[in-house]
Amino acid sequence: MNAAAPAPTPTTRALAWCLHLLVAGLLVLAAGRAVAGGRPHPGWVVAAAAVCGLVYATGPLLPRVSRSRRAAALWLTAVGAAWLVLLALSPDGVWAAFPLYFLQLHLLSRRAGPVAVVVTAAAATGGFAFHQGSFGVAMAIGPSLGAAVAVAVVRGYQALYRESERRRRLIEELTATRADLAAAQHTAGALAERERLAREIHDTLAQGLTSIQLLLRAAERALPGAPETAARHVGQARRAAVDNLAEARRFVAALAPPALEGTTLAGALERLCATTGAHHRITVRFHLMGDPASLPTAHEVALLRIAQSALSNVVRHAGATTAEVTLGHLGGHVAVEIADDGRGFDPGGLPAPDPESGGFGLAVMRARAHALGGELTVESAPGRGTALTARLPLSSSDGSAPGPLPDPGPAPASGARS
Repeated sequence: MNAAAPAPTPTTRALAWCLHLLVAGLLVLAAGRAVAGGRPHPGWVVAAAAVCGLVYATGPLLPRVSRSRRAAALWLTAVGAAWLVLLALSPDGVWAAFPLYFLQLHLLSRRAGPVAVVVTAAAATGGFAFHQGSFGVAMAIGPSLGAAVAVAVVRGYQALYRESERRRRLIEELTATRADLAAAQHTAGALAERERLAREIHDTLAQGLTSIQLLLRAAERALPGAPETAARHVGQARRAAVDNLAEARRFVAALAPPALEGTTLAGALERLCATTGAHHRITVRFHLMGDPASLPTAHEVALLRIAQSALSNVVRHAGATTAEVTLGHLGGHVAVEIADDGRGFDPGGLPAPDPESGGFGLAVMRARAHALGGELTVESAPGRGTALTARLPLSSSDGSAPGPLPDPGPAPASGARS
């Protein structure tokens, strides 16, 4: 009941009502005993009890008493004065000291409260001794014991309340931290999903549409002089569109690439080489090195996407006549190398990825490899072709380190630099 007091709870309201009833009951008891017991000045005792009750009743009705320690001190002084008058008229007024202890400890400061309790206990002892006409140690036991109980109860309640408040604040902090963590995880998940979608779109839809565009341009150049050639290019573009549509549907359904359905990674790469060679003016050969091993789906998808993106770049940028795709199983690692005999480039002089020009190829391929704990290396120089190698680790019983990809023979290199 001070400026820093929190809003009352059902428990504190119940305790307050119990205290009010206790005060009212003790005052009625004092007045009743004065009337029924034939004590001196019964009218004055009843009047003093009534005045004390009225003064006490003003406290809960005045908001300032619960908000200001100064106002609470003035109210307690008025209540104490009325109680002293009652105590002077009747020895039964000594019982009202017990609820006054609780009020003083609750409303006054941590230092002033115990002082007021000691003064009240001394006044109760002195008043009772006055009515008895003598003083004994036993007379001080009751008020002193009541004061000690009140101090212990109030201090214990305050300690429990502080502990409860600490726990409440801790719970609020944990709840806020949990909400922040959930928001951060949601944001991180959204960013990761956006990156995954960007990679998938680049390696599937964008590459397929690029192939269709090149085929339609070839058909346009063949018209009107070579309608048969133009028709062949249009047919190839149509088949590429069908394949791209299948990719899009599987992409939406979040399934594995259709090129891997019902076949192995080696089969999918061999088909990719054949399709690329059939659609474009380039010879693409596939080589398989080492003993084929069962690969996780994530590894197969990543290596197939990297090969698709690299071959698309060979067609678009390298100006190559031949390309070699090699799948090598190297004990604890699996690797795919794409090499061409194109014009080559300076890997260190590549510009930053540009969303407008679609320059995400190497960044996307490298992100795919790194996501699975692998690496992507590019070896190239102007006029010397390009070789791109993606190497992913697998569980290995011998713990062997990755070695160089076996050389299938003279192989040019890949212009993978979109």
